[in-house]
Amino acid sequence: MSADSTALRHHRPFLAYWAAQVMTTSGFQVLTVAIGWQMYTLTGSALDLGLTGLFEFLPRVLFMLQIGHVADKYERRLICALTKALQVCAALLLFAGSIGGWLNRETLFAVAFLLGTARAFELPTMQALLPGVVPPALLPTAIGASASARQAAIIVAPAIGGFLYAIGPDWTYGLSALAYLIAMCLMFMLPKQKPQGAVQKATLENLFAGIRYIRSRPDILGAISLDMFAVLLGGATALLPIFAKDILHTGPWGLGLLRSAPAVGAIAMSIWLARHPLQRRVGRTMFAAVAVFGVSTIVFGLSTQFWLSLTALVVLGAADMISMVIRGTFVQLETPDNMRGRVSAVNGLFIGASNQLGEFESGVTAALFGPMLAVVLGGVGTLAVVVIWIRLFPTLAQRDTLH
Repeated sequence: MSADSTALRHHRPFLAYWAAQVMTTSGFQVLTVAIGWQMYTLTGSALDLGLTGLFEFLPRVLFMLQIGHVADKYERRLICALTKALQVCAALLLFAGSIGGWLNRETLFAVAFLLGTARAFELPTMQALLPGVVPPALLPTAIGASASARQAAIIVAPAIGGFLYAIGPDWTYGLSALAYLIAMCLMFMLPKQKPQGAVQKATLENLFAGIRYIRSRPDILGAISLDMFAVLLGGATALLPIFAKDILHTGPWGLGLLRSAPAVGAIAMSIWLARHPLQRRVGRTMFAAVAVFGVSTIVFGLSTQFWLSLTALVVLGAADMISMVIRGTFVQLETPDNMRGRVSAVNGLFIGASNQLGEFESGVTAALFGPMLAVVLGGVGTLAVVVIWIRLFPTLAQRDTLH
């Protein structure tokens, strides 16, 4: 175990931050399994699964400029606690609807929008919060450990959610509310943290500062946009209920395992990266990882065997972890503290586009061409993005070190 890893284990604020990440991710993953399966059971529509992702993504666009300004002006710990409280309310609403039997398509869309609003403010603020929790020397290790926490939760939580859903959806919604509540309480164990440097009023010029900063740094722009377009095309998460039910012929438990599989690969890779930190040829490594992500997506789209589909998703998750650690560390180290909230907000929009908007894209293409062809075409698109981005951002591809 490295000295940095040992230091983090004895760093109490980081342990609280780490535990909050586990609880938040667990709550969201349990909720996602239940919402996806319930939506597909109610409507049987691939397009509705995609629309769920679109409703979750819309708040990132509607509130993008305000998100960064809030994260750079107000106490970040408090913002994170409030967003988790909002997610508790969303889970309790689903719990009440499940008990009362009045959940329908429109209610699930509304809850997706509510969750998207909370996560739109939460994710960039949590990212901007971490550099103030640990010393700069520990930041790369802390980012990797935080990613490991999220991936560990993604391994366990969807499987638990899938099995509990078989008992009753109200169980999954209740567990999700409890996890979010614990995460909210953990936020108050972190030290108070005010962003460094004065932040002006929320003028358009000030709010667009994050966008201008990213545009002025081609390598940051390349790293963020590479992830967005690769996952936008290659993401198959929204279609997992269809694969579990109609192609692989499993129940909610199978959906839970499919959602857990990428995290198995991700956490295995994070353990490897903790012992063997990326120090050289980081640009080439990131592009290679995204290419492997695309190939794994194609294999998953063609598979009709449960074990092969799980294997493809495990490899996909491992590749995505490499890209995520490189991109996350690079962007945070290259951004000054008084800009981190606004830059993280823009980064959050790109991440949301690659995930939730990617789910919408998958739902539309699946409705037009069928789920298997939709996923295969997405994987091919990811490989095309890698080739194009190497040409558009040659200095990023040739970058040797993170900082």
